[in-house]
Amino acid sequence: MITSDRLSRLGSGVFDRNDRRKAAYVDSGRHVDQELIDLSLGSTDLPPPADAVEAMAEVLRDPSSASYCLHAGTQSFREAAAAWCERRFGVRVDAETEVLMLVGSQEGTAHLPLVVLDPGDSALILDPSYPSHRGGLQLADADIQTLPLTAERGWRPDFDALSVEQWRRLRLMVMGFPHNPTACTGDQSWLDEAMQRCVQHDLVLAHDNPYVDLALEGDSPSLLRCAHWRERGIEFFSLSKGWCLGGFRLAFAVGAAPLIQALRQLKGVVDFNQCRALQRGAVLALDQHADWPSQLLPVYRQRRDSMRQALADLGWSVPKPSMALYLWMPIPEWASARRWSDEQLAAELLEHCGVALTPGSGFGDAGRGWLRLALVRPVEELEDAVHRLHPWWDRHH
Repeated sequence: MITSDRLSRLGSGVFDRNDRRKAAYVDSGRHVDQELIDLSLGSTDLPPPADAVEAMAEVLRDPSSASYCLHAGTQSFREAAAAWCERRFGVRVDAETEVLMLVGSQEGTAHLPLVVLDPGDSALILDPSYPSHRGGLQLADADIQTLPLTAERGWRPDFDALSVEQWRRLRLMVMGFPHNPTACTGDQSWLDEAMQRCVQHDLVLAHDNPYVDLALEGDSPSLLRCAHWRERGIEFFSLSKGWCLGGFRLAFAVGAAPLIQALRQLKGVVDFNQCRALQRGAVLALDQHADWPSQLLPVYRQRRDSMRQALADLGWSVPKPSMALYLWMPIPEWASARRWSDEQLAAELLEHCGVALTPGSGFGDAGRGWLRLALVRPVEELEDAVHRLHPWWDRHH
């Protein structure tokens, strides 16, 4: 055995499984007659700020931009992130001690358990939740506890579901609203209540917030609006969704100085930062295009409404999400009656219709029986995806 037991516990990951299925679909030649419509990833087709990309290209021509970038080289980025936080939330943040650049926010969610937990310590995540939340805890050999979210409660966490003894054993809680995959914006009171529990039971609260500017209804919560975040909180932000820069892996953490210092220490051992060219574009986006995400909202609202109507015409009733980018879809009753799992239904849709969705079980046990659809193509292509489903649906329905 040349690999660890930890790797076997980690599993393959839903996005890797989907990637293999999509590659097999293309390799089979079926895409020649029926091109793949990939709605499985939250990787938008919408453009980033053009001058941010141009700024990156300009700096790339400087040979020094190819050099390794350590923490000191991220000062301009950290200052831009701190200024954005003050404008966005009315909170002054110290760029030197309370901000850390990340190579995508997943770097933060993966590394944080390693600096907060010892093997066997208990941590709490929402169920369903983004896969890297669980993955980071598995890598840290944590005792993972889950807090199920349900449609009946409007995806609101029920903190009373845990006993006092369970709360006492916890060292870390990881949340994220607006929520992926349920596409629920959430509410500030939910985070406030979570922080109250963390203060009461002496644990760290981490909040993953890449969709903070993409609420279609309601106001996105933020840990920076909570009391006590400087004592025991850390929040992860990203330029992937709001500024459409996902492939550039630009993100940052804002939080309690000891947590930022701990992540910086770990990062100094295992990782470096993004190059100066990518940072230049990110600084420009944060400084000059803070309103960029708001320009995306009408597009996502139209896609949401058009796609829900097209699916309703098919006979597939889908809840209305309050957040942009995703539909969270219960598998149809006829598929449940056939005892199809969400994994099987996703495989059938790809195989026979050339439409890739994400099985909900990849986000946790509470995601079983659901599929996630990403609204990352123009309305015409989204509606074409539903039209493809009609003959297949009629044969099975």
